Amino acid sequence: MRVLPALAFLIGLLPASGAELLVGAASDLGTLSDKLGMPASKPLGMRVRFTLASSGDLAQQIANGAPFDVFLSANESYVTDSVKKGYLDGSTVQVYARGKLALWSKSGSVRSLDDLRKPGVLHVAIPDPQHAPYGIAARAALEKSGLWKSIESKIVYGENVRQALQFAETGNADAVITSWTLLQHRGVLLSEDLYPPIRQAGAVLKSSAQPGAARMFLKFLSSPEGQKILAEGGLFPP
Repeated sequence: MRVLPALAFLIGLLPASGAELLVGAASDLGTLSDKLGMPASKPLGMRVRFTLASSGDLAQQIANGAPFDVFLSANESYVTDSVKKGYLDGSTVQVYARGKLALWSKSGSVRSLDDLRKPGVLHVAIPDPQHAPYGIAARAALEKSGLWKSIESKIVYGENVRQALQFAETGNADAVITSWTLLQHRGVLLSEDLYPPIRQAGAVLKSSAQPGAARMFLKFLSSPEGQKILAEGGLFPP
């Protein structure tokens, strides 16, 4: 891949061949990790390795000393909070994409939020709002739709967007509200008017052993090639 002009000055900061760039990434990026990692690794001269978890869990891991070079959160708040706590380099904060919520049921009987009221829908999976930005958004969408109180007893929580989807795929939930990145071509997009914007952000850890490469990786996300990969994976321009 041709090295972007804006990134060229960082090449001299790259470590020796054989090193890895460690990225702590929100679970909604799971389907995109290989697609992002492979082309990004070429100009970096090293493998890009992803650890996937909910944004809240990753923020806690970083606070506990996890050796990530880059933190990619599913929303800005975990990044700005980690900057305030001194774990991230505030000058590197970047909103790299906008996420959207989607609804899906294995049976195909749930095509709208109102369908969640159906007697046959006994369990509805969402990511845990305590750890996952998409869970916060899912609850907000249900509250704004006037559904939360009537279906709260049906809600089951996944640790992250992927586990919430697994509940629905395995039949342990009748429907799921989760990231569009996991439901492309089978789910129903929910209106963004129902929940606060999901502005996905990233930054370089102050403890990174290879901050030059970490900055280059973030620059790659905002490049035309990086944005194309994110868009094809179900994310939207910031």
